[in-house]
Amino acid sequence: MITRRTFVRQSLVASAGTFIAGQAGFSSLVYAASNPSWLMPDEGAPHAATWMAFGASAEIWEPHLLPVVQDNLALIAKTIASFEPLNMLVREEDYDLASRLCGSTVNLHVQPIDDLWIRDTGPVFVRSPHGKLGGVGFNFNGWGDKQEHEHDAKVAEFVSESVKAKFIRSSLTLEGGGIEVDGEGTAIITESCVLNANRNPGVSKAECERELKCLLGLEKIIWLPGIAGKDITDGHTDFYARFTHPGTVVAGLELDSSSFDYAVTRRHLDILRAATDAKGRRLEVVTLEGPSSIRQTYASDDFAAGYINFYVCNGAIIAPEFGDKRRDQNTRAILQELFAEREIVQLNIDGIAAGGGGIHCATQQQPTV
Repeated sequence: MITRRTFVRQSLVASAGTFIAGQAGFSSLVYAASNPSWLMPDEGAPHAATWMAFGASAEIWEPHLLPVVQDNLALIAKTIASFEPLNMLVREEDYDLASRLCGSTVNLHVQPIDDLWIRDTGPVFVRSPHGKLGGVGFNFNGWGDKQEHEHDAKVAEFVSESVKAKFIRSSLTLEGGGIEVDGEGTAIITESCVLNANRNPGVSKAECERELKCLLGLEKIIWLPGIAGKDITDGHTDFYARFTHPGTVVAGLELDSSSFDYAVTRRHLDILRAATDAKGRRLEVVTLEGPSSIRQTYASDDFAAGYINFYVCNGAIIAPEFGDKRRDQNTRAILQELFAEREIVQLNIDGIAAGGGGIHCATQQQPTV
């Protein structure tokens, strides 16, 4: 199976505007005291909209991939827009191209951006019991200063303000792809990302838990080790394990013994199978194997071919397919069983996968309030 995610994106480190993790201090916990009731809903809860970013650029993406990635973004956007409103950030100079590719069903918003990964750059939306919407900004720093991010560092605040959500700046530095929640107080988070010195130097697990529990309404965090230094994200959760419903998790299993993910996915399965959630339920864990082969047009050893990086929108699951007929169909069957009430839509996103990411990485849900 090919599930490697690596530094395909050109590493351009930002020269200014980098947030220093912990500079706000962990004694005050930002907004925790005044807003103790924020809750990050499960991705399957009703959405007001989905946000994306038409951010692939020649400065970062290889010339042969750029038009393919732009087509992939438009395909994902138009597909989601058939189920719920879709808002797309776009540079002014790319507006006409994005408009032509995405069509009239996608709402374009002009905003300077560096890349397309809004799962990581956008706000993590939370809501209060009284119907207030919040957007948590986790100080995006280019996955530990691995890529230029001057514009992307401002995306979370821009999107929050665009929907009149209260912007909440955390003391932590991390990305939305590193957080998976069930909406009932449980989260799955990888240590390799959040506890990494390139994001939160000198910050303990207990301090991270205290902040995340306050900001996201969490009662329990299940920590997976992940693996640092092998891909640009340092092992985001959304390539390893996802809640399908409270109490049920679908987790990736690497079958290629030569892959860096081979041992770590087995360790993750052991942890998840032994875990209970915030309600005391032992997790039901469903394994999802990746494809045994992929289409060769954009193939490389670093092609991100995992099925776990699907997106849940209103009424549908938007998932990848990689040309392995048997595994693609098996994935569809498993997802349909897990999400019986939703339509399963599989898309060819080979350009985005060649850049180390997937559909979930390129989307961010805005919950209803």
